[in-house]
Amino acid sequence: MKVYDGKHIKNIALLGAPKSGKTLLAEDMIFEAGITHRRGTIEGKNTVSDYHEIEHERENSVFATTMHTEWRDYKINIIDTPGFDDFAGEMLSSLRVADTAVMVINAQHGLEVGAELIWNYVDRFNKPVIFAINQVDHPKSNFEDSLKALKDRFGGAITQMQYPVNEGEGFNEIIDLLKMTLYRFSAEGGKPEKLPIPDSEKEKAERLHNELVEKAAENDEKLMELYFEKGTLDEDEMRQGLKIGMINHQLFPVFCMSAKLNMGSGRMMSFIDNVAPSPKEAKPEITEDGKEVPFDSSKPTVLFIFKSHFEPNVGRLSFFKVISGEVNTSTELINSQTDALERIHHLFIMDGKTRTPVDKLVAGDIGATLKLKETYTNQTLHAKGYEMIIKPIEFPEPRIRTAVIAHSKGDDEKIGEVLHKIHQEDPTLLVQYSKELKQLIISGQGEMHLTVCKWYLDNVYKLHTDFVTPRISYRETIHKPAEASYRHKKQSGGAGQFGEVYLKIEPYREGMPEPTEFTVRGKEEIDLEWGGKLVFYNCIVGGVIDARFIPSILKGVMEKMEEGPITGSYVQDVRVMVYDGKMHPVDSNDISFKIAGMMAFKEAFMKAEPQLLEPMYDLEIVLPEEMMGEVMSDLQTRRSIIMGMDTKGNYQVIKARTPLAELDRYSTALRSLSQGRASFTQKFAEFQPVPFEIQKKLASKLQEAEAI
Repeated sequence: MKVYDGKHIKNIALLGAPKSGKTLLAEDMIFEAGITHRRGTIEGKNTVSDYHEIEHERENSVFATTMHTEWRDYKINIIDTPGFDDFAGEMLSSLRVADTAVMVINAQHGLEVGAELIWNYVDRFNKPVIFAINQVDHPKSNFEDSLKALKDRFGGAITQMQYPVNEGEGFNEIIDLLKMTLYRFSAEGGKPEKLPIPDSEKEKAERLHNELVEKAAENDEKLMELYFEKGTLDEDEMRQGLKIGMINHQLFPVFCMSAKLNMGSGRMMSFIDNVAPSPKEAKPEITEDGKEVPFDSSKPTVLFIFKSHFEPNVGRLSFFKVISGEVNTSTELINSQTDALERIHHLFIMDGKTRTPVDKLVAGDIGATLKLKETYTNQTLHAKGYEMIIKPIEFPEPRIRTAVIAHSKGDDEKIGEVLHKIHQEDPTLLVQYSKELKQLIISGQGEMHLTVCKWYLDNVYKLHTDFVTPRISYRETIHKPAEASYRHKKQSGGAGQFGEVYLKIEPYREGMPEPTEFTVRGKEEIDLEWGGKLVFYNCIVGGVIDARFIPSILKGVMEKMEEGPITGSYVQDVRVMVYDGKMHPVDSNDISFKIAGMMAFKEAFMKAEPQLLEPMYDLEIVLPEEMMGEVMSDLQTRRSIIMGMDTKGNYQVIKARTPLAELDRYSTALRSLSQGRASFTQKFAEFQPVPFEIQKKLASKLQEAEAI
C-alpha cells in the first residue's frame, strides 16, 4: 500500500445520535473508493464497521471502528463511532485523534439530544466540523427544519453547501452551492450526472451561493479584500476561506445525502479531500505539560494509543495515531507512563476486522499493532531520548454501577483480573472492590455499557456472573452526647480476659472547644479514609487503666467505626473520651480492652440518637421541553430536590439533587421515559440525613441479618 505523507492524509470521525446513519455512510465511503465491492447493511449483519457479534445481536454500533479510503490522491481515515452516550469513551477517543468531525444528522428528527451531547465533546476539542444531514430520502424528511435547528443552535457558523431538490420518497437530486451544479443520481446511487441548475431553482441557488461566498470571504482579510474588489470569489478562493473557517472552528459546512441509497457521500468525500484540514494543517498535539507537538515526519517517533481492544483468536489490538516521526515493524519505543520498552512487530491499516499489513506509517496517520506488552489506551510511546507524554483523554465520570457476583466462588479472582484488563482497554469502565460494601463494584456510562461488559465476561472469557444492585455507601453519625461502660470478662483454664472501659462520645464539628469535664492526658485526631474525623481523648487519671492499653481501646473503637451499629456502614465525625475503667493484674491484656472499647462505643452510639447519612448526587438532565413533566414527576418519586432549571440550545436542563439509593438503573428509566431523547450526568454532592422511616427499615434489615 502507498505511504501517504501528512499533507495527503485526512482523519475524520463519524459522530451522531443513534439511527442517524453513520455506519451506512461509512459503507458508502469505502464502497465509493473501491475498498469494498458491495455495500453492507445493518439487517444483513455484513457492514465493515459493525462486525462484532454483540453488534450483530443489538443492531447498533458498540465499538468505534477504523477504516480508510483512498480517494483522489488522498487517504481518508474514517472512524465510525457508536451513537449512544453509554459508549462515550469510544466516541471521545475517536474524536481525540480525528482532525475533522462529521456530525451526521437524521433529517427526520433534526438536532437530537444525542447529537447535542456529542457536540459538547466536539466543542471541548475545538475540532473542525462538517454536518451531514442524512436520510433526506425518508418520507418524513425535513431538510429545512433540520437546517433551521442547526442555525438556531450554532448561529452564523452554519454554512449551507447543498440542498435537496426533491427530498422524501423519490429523492435523487442535490444542488451544490460551491460548484453551482445539479447532481442527479440513478436509482442505484453512486456517481451522479452533473447538470446545469434548472431555471426553477436558479434564484434560490444564486442567493445561497452568494451567501456562501460571503461566508468564505469572512474568514480571511485578503479574501475579504478580494471579494470587495471582484464582487465574488472563484472556487479555489472559496475553498481556502472555508478551510480557514473550519480550522478556527468558526464555520461548519452542511451537506445533504442519503447513505441508504448511496447518494451524496462522494461529493462530501471530495470536499474532505480538498478543504478539510490535514494533520499538517490542523492544530498541533499538546503534551501533558502544555507544549505543542506539530505533526512532523522528520522528528523522532511518538505514538498516542487512543484505543485498545481484545479480539478473540487475535489478541489485543492497539490503535494509535502517529504524532511525530514515522513507525515501521522494527521500531522500538518507550512507554512514557511505565518506562516499558515496546517493539512494533506488526503494523496494520484496519478496515473493520480486516488487517492490511503495511511497511511504514508517518506523522498524522492512524494504524494498529498487535500484542504490545504493557501499553494501553491513553498512553504515549516515544523514541528513546525523546521523552514526552501526550495529554491524555479526559473521560466522563460513571453514571451507573453494579455489583458483580460470580456463579462459582473459585472465579472471583479471575473475574477481578479480567475486569481490570477490560478497564485498561476501556477507561470509562471503573472497577473497585469495596471493603466497605464487601462487593466487587463496576461503574460505567449506562445500562448498555454494563451489558456489553457482562457479554464479554460470559461469552469471551467464559466467566458466568450475575450483575446485582450494589449496596449503598451510607455513613453513620450521632446527634447528642452519650456515655456507656462495658466490662469484658472471660475466664477459662489458665489466664482469663478482663477489661472495663467507661467512655463518653459526642458529635464532632470543626472548631468545637476542647472538653472541660475531664482531664485530658492525650489526644489523637484521625482523618478517616472514608471522610470525616475521629477525635480520641485519653482522660484516664490515677492509673486505673495502664497507658499501654489505651491504643487497644482506640483500636476497638476504630473497628466498630468501620462497621457501624445501625447498618454496618462507616461511622464519622465523633469524638470519644475514655475517662475510667478497671483492669486486672493478671487477666488484663490488649484483646480484653479492644473488646471492651468496641462494645462500650457501640452502646454509647445507640444512646446518642444515631443518624444514618446517605450519599446525594447532583443530576443534570438535558431533555426536550415536551418531556419536562414526565421526567420531573419521576424525579419526585425518587426523593429528588429540584435545584433549578436552565436551557441549553434547544433543550431544557433540569438540575436535581437525588439520593444514590434512588438512582439504580436511572439511565434505563430515563431512556424509556424520553424515548432515548434525554441524557444526564451525575456527580457526588454530599451526605445528607436519611428520613427516619427509611433509617428504621435499614436498621431492621441489619438486625434480621445478624439474627440469621
